[in-house]
Amino acid sequence: MTVVSNNPSWWPLITLSRFLSYWIVAAGVAVVYDWVLTIGQEIELIWRQRWSLMKAIYLVIRYIGIPYSVANVLGNIMNWAINGTNVVVTAMLGVIMIARLHAMYQRSRSMLIFLVIIFLAVNISCGVITAIALNQAAAEVLILSGTYTCNYGYEGNVQPLVITVWVLNAVWEVSALCLAVWIAVKHFRDQRRFGLSTGSTIGDCFRVLIKSHVFYFASFVGVSCLQLILASPYFSNLNSIGAQILFGVFQIFLSVEMFVLGPRLILSVREYHAKLVAESDAETSMNSVIFQELVDVPISSTV
Repeated sequence: MTVVSNNPSWWPLITLSRFLSYWIVAAGVAVVYDWVLTIGQEIELIWRQRWSLMKAIYLVIRYIGIPYSVANVLGNIMNWAINGTNVVVTAMLGVIMIARLHAMYQRSRSMLIFLVIIFLAVNISCGVITAIALNQAAAEVLILSGTYTCNYGYEGNVQPLVITVWVLNAVWEVSALCLAVWIAVKHFRDQRRFGLSTGSTIGDCFRVLIKSHVFYFASFVGVSCLQLILASPYFSNLNSIGAQILFGVFQIFLSVEMFVLGPRLILSVREYHAKLVAESDAETSMNSVIFQELVDVPISSTV
């Protein structure tokens, strides 16, 4: 449906559309800025390594961020692409989490099966719910005072669907964090109990994993809180300046979570492993066995 009008009553909508576009562009700039900062690490730790699942996931998440930002600026024309990308990237971040937890639990098969079952249940449900919500979306093209913009709404009440997706993702993220913290605490307790050095290579690896995981989880909490606030009836129309600013901040946080902190989950481990190799640490071989699913280096058969 196309609406053409020169009525001044539409001017606030034009202003709103432009204001939100600035925030979306800022989110894209943040993604590009982080890519520039880490391009050296990426070339050394990603591009020069052999192909693997982790390498493919990293490149997809990293380089889908820029076209995602462009599609976001185009707005509702790309509504399906934007929401579909959110689902796919979230699933890929889940795969990274599975690989990290599988490594932390020393490649336990039972833990891997447990994680995969939860992962599939959550992501299949979220994909179906998102498709149902998008099927209720109705888009229209607005030509207002010579300005082209798009607008869309939902034929039914989709807030329960949005909240359901949030709850499912929260269950996954909280479960992953709890599992990571539990195994790390158990490891450090065992170190104290048996009088092992707290500065060991494996202990440092756990610290690297936990640190990046906590940063990622904190960003998830921030994005989730903003999403729930924006889903409330008070902020649903985005007419107030406060709602517009919150929506803009949400766009930046969401892009940072998916396309900045997501790739850094892989970079942090590979950077630490490269540091160990460069320093010829005596425990590098043992560390390589535990983290071989995240780092693509040949493992000696004698380990």
